[in-house]
Amino acid sequence: MRYGVNLLNFGSGTTPDSLLRQATDARDLGFEFAMISDHIAVTPDVHGVYPAPFYDQFVLAAYLAGRVPGLRLGTTITVIPYRHPLQTARMAANIDQLNEAGFILGAGVGWSAAEYEVLGVPFRERGAITDEYLTAIRAAWSEDPTSFAGRYVAYEGVRTAPAPATRPHLPVWVGGNSPAAQRRAAGLGEGWHPFMPSRALLDEALPRIAAQAEAAGRPVPDLVPRLQIRLGELPDSPERPLGHGSAEQVRADLETLAGLGATDVLLDTYPGTPEERADAAEDRRVLELVMSTAP
Repeated sequence: MRYGVNLLNFGSGTTPDSLLRQATDARDLGFEFAMISDHIAVTPDVHGVYPAPFYDQFVLAAYLAGRVPGLRLGTTITVIPYRHPLQTARMAANIDQLNEAGFILGAGVGWSAAEYEVLGVPFRERGAITDEYLTAIRAAWSEDPTSFAGRYVAYEGVRTAPAPATRPHLPVWVGGNSPAAQRRAAGLGEGWHPFMPSRALLDEALPRIAAQAEAAGRPVPDLVPRLQIRLGELPDSPERPLGHGSAEQVRADLETLAGLGATDVLLDTYPGTPEERADAAEDRRVLELVMSTAP
């Protein structure tokens, strides 16, 4: 398995220098890729979880592409309905060209109704918009010029060069744990990117995703989870999020994922609230510990 780290691109004290140090540390610790979160409008509900300053994921990825060679970059996740699909397709393809190690587009629907409202995008239609936009994005990477006629966007003869450098195509990791996200991964993704999955969720979801992909005539998407790392002894249970527990439990979780065929695992040190967030030195210590025991 390949290992990556979630870059914390938000919060008090976050600067271009601190972000560059995070990415450089990740590469130097042996991580092969780093991924970046997405918000455009930092509404009060977003600020309560991911406080400003919040650095844009695509701008930050372009900044790091020229400064941390050898580190693949990506998004975890891009909220697909927030941007026109041609814009998302072009930014992802451009960064894939600019970063020799490549780029991964993590794709999801987001969660903040308030942010959707500020951006003028219908929250209740976010699933349908995401499906349509992902279809358009994938077409833009392979067609030049590209045309599309959908419910939410329509255009003809739009030039899309440069195409992504990654061949045969730039990978899409579809985020989300819900049945809808699983269906989307089977139909439109190269990877399924669940957050804080339990063994119970994986045992239920993986056969379903495989069956849906096969019915659609597509390859089964890779398992590429994002694990929130929270160290501390916990009772073993099928419902325990993988990555939560003692160092020994986390090692066993990684072995479980390897046994399930996971190709990539993203490690996330953010505990979910600003008040619990550790400093950079503690984050590095946790990542070093996990990598030292990883199978």
